[in-house]
Amino acid sequence: MPSQSKIKFSDYPNLRIEIDKLNDNANQVILAKWAINCAKHILPLAKNENIDFSVIEAGFKVNEQWQVGKATVHEVRKAGFKIHAVARKRETSVGKNAIRTAGQAVAVGHMREHAMVCADYAIKTIGLAFPDDLNRIKKEREWQLEALKQEILNNE
Repeated sequence: MPSQSKIKFSDYPNLRIEIDKLNDNANQVILAKWAINCAKHILPLAKNENIDFSVIEAGFKVNEQWQVGKATVHEVRKAGFKIHAVARKRETSVGKNAIRTAGQAVAVGHMREHAMVCADYAIKTIGLAFPDDLNRIKKEREWQLEALKQEILNNE
């Protein structure tokens, strides 16, 4: 059964279901790699914000260390919380959601379920950055789907 999103946004449900099915069968490290790619794909939308990206980059690094057994789940959680603290200080909804995407990506090392939440925040960010442009949302979901397929292939 497909997971239900906990946030509200415009979407292409059939594409989300396809991603969710792949998500169910992928291991947590694959999902972490994919989620970080999703976040990096969205973060440029926050480029006009005055953000200290070093906190986000440090979080990605902790997750990457976790992927190879050199960081703990506790360290991953702490890094994700730090990123979410940065998001709470943003003034624009695009900036907040782009950074939340990164926080969720890092948190995949804590719980695999954060991967779909990361993907959903990316879609929400696209919707906020490009209101009423469902084509952009569709293209992002298609990009997410292909990126996850590629990550699975790279790790077979």
